[in-house]
Amino acid sequence: MTAVRDSKFSPCTGIVHIRIKPGADLLAGIQEGLQKHGITSGVFLSGLGALKKAVFRNLRVFPASYPVQAQDRLYFEVEKPIELLAINGWIAERPDGGAEVHAHITASYVEGDKVVAVGGHLMTGVIAAIKVVVAVGILPPGSLPMSFDAESQSLDIDLS
Repeated sequence: MTAVRDSKFSPCTGIVHIRIKPGADLLAGIQEGLQKHGITSGVFLSGLGALKKAVFRNLRVFPASYPVQAQDRLYFEVEKPIELLAINGWIAERPDGGAEVHAHITASYVEGDKVVAVGGHLMTGVIAAIKVVVAVGILPPGSLPMSFDAESQSLDIDLS
């Protein structure tokens, strides 16, 4: 018996660094940078900087049936100075040929005299402030294709 469902080796062919302008949406900036360099397969290596606003999405409950719906999720918004500590995830080729960004972020902010760390799915509404830079490890085209996953009832990376 094994805990691994699928696995696949892909060589990293380079790294692209994407600097996001202050006031710009982080996800849109990443997508624009990937498109500029023709990247359709990759992995996030790092992300850091300061944010003006962040929106986090997390799974609240495991649904009785899939796919996951909006009511199964919790959305949390912070609008104050926020430190982007990390970004993790992948860029995969959609069946229609586009690139799908699936990323999670970890960030922190000050609440009173305490630092609070939060994290969740990267989505639209995360706004850059200063020195926001993301590094992506580039994989050869076709390395991370997406296909319909029967278990989750959604598109997912295909490692078969």
